Amino acid sequence: MKRSGLIAGLTLLTALAIAAPALGAAALPPGLLERLERVVSLRDYNTRIVIAGVSLLGLAAGAVGTFLLLRKRSLTADALSHATLPGIALAFILATAMGGEGQSLAWLLPGAFVTGVAGVGVILLIRHTTRIKEDAALGIVLSVFFGAGAALVKLAEQMPKGSAAGLDRFILGRAASMIAADVLAIAVIAVIVLLVCTLLFKELRLLCFDQAFAASQGWPVVLLDALLMGMVVAVTVTGLQSVGLVLVVAMLITPAAAARFWTDRLASMFGLSAAFGAAGGAVGAVLSALFDGLPTGPIIVLVCSAFFALSLVFGAKRGLLLRTVRHLGLQRRVAEQHLLRALWEAEEEQGPQSTATAARLQAHRSWSALALRRQITRLRRRAWVRLDAQGGVGLTAAGRVEAQRVVRNHRLWEMYLIAHADIAPTHVDRDADRIEHVLAPEMVERLERLVAAQEGSAAVPASPHELATPAPGGRS
Repeated sequence: MKRSGLIAGLTLLTALAIAAPALGAAALPPGLLERLERVVSLRDYNTRIVIAGVSLLGLAAGAVGTFLLLRKRSLTADALSHATLPGIALAFILATAMGGEGQSLAWLLPGAFVTGVAGVGVILLIRHTTRIKEDAALGIVLSVFFGAGAALVKLAEQMPKGSAAGLDRFILGRAASMIAADVLAIAVIAVIVLLVCTLLFKELRLLCFDQAFAASQGWPVVLLDALLMGMVVAVTVTGLQSVGLVLVVAMLITPAAAARFWTDRLASMFGLSAAFGAAGGAVGAVLSALFDGLPTGPIIVLVCSAFFALSLVFGAKRGLLLRTVRHLGLQRRVAEQHLLRALWEAEEEQGPQSTATAARLQAHRSWSALALRRQITRLRRRAWVRLDAQGGVGLTAAGRVEAQRVVRNHRLWEMYLIAHADIAPTHVDRDADRIEHVLAPEMVERLERLVAAQEGSAAVPASPHELATPAPGGRS
């Protein structure tokens, strides 16, 4: 899936290069086509290193971010990333004081890991031993640790031995400075994270969705939670050089949030999140290499954000477009069912095969003339209603069958609310309208059993409004 995301990004850039001459080569920056060819072919060593490193980082971050998002620990990752700054500064100070190379990752990354773990530990300590809420604990740890880190960085800059120049790259990242050893370290972390997530997939799923049940079944919930946060710390520390401590949280959360719009299955979300993370890293690195002056870390975050925006709109499960279509479809179905009910009730009052005038139907539901004409047109296309010579509206044979089903479900629900929810008959119609349109067949069968003793086997129960006789002083 990582490879498919990379291929998709490179294909997009190749299509842009093919279409560029038609748009006018003069509009393109000088040398862009040649640079595009070099980047797409991965001809340069540094390009290969950066793309491989950030792709593997995105893969690992997207995988562990799935459980982090479902565990509702997104802000924990943010606090953790900021908590690494004092560790970086302290490691630099200690390494310089001991005569070592202060900017060596062999010193800086362990320091970041220690203070990152310490930050998470302080959050857990505050949450479990005080009445302070988790969001307040996160804010305290984030600000205190980041403030301490900024002060230590300033102190490191004033040391007579060594130079702290370059420590700022851990704040916003500097992927261009990655070397093969960095990519190897990221690859090891990615393999470990994917292996742990795969082997403990069921346990982590249970931890995310029902921690209390997992504890009752004897699972080591605290240990699993610590293991999850340990993986988050490992990915965060590994991503400091490429995207920085400020933006690494986006690599953990944004791909998982984007994947959530496409599926309801955890396994599919896990794979999609890892793919989005890898593709975001690869495409961001390619764009950064293609255009001068574009920092790799921020561009990667922007690409992941673009994936999120597209998923937000076009997601197959929770996308805004799909939800809008479903909402409009529900509104149309509700309006059709209301019209069918109105026509059925008109036949109950006036006799079979009777018709209702447009004025009566408008008064029944407070429809506008335009809305009523639209509903009648839709139902005529479905052969459910007919018009007589005087313009009256009536039910066809097929429409009467559908109207009978709609009215029956509505009245069954009304009777249930009156008998079991203590809702007054004069108010029950409004409450029944809110749910009758989404009653499943199983629910209808259950309602039939509940009200069978009251209505027997009637095809359509009588309206409870007509049967109700409110007692004096009762609800109206």
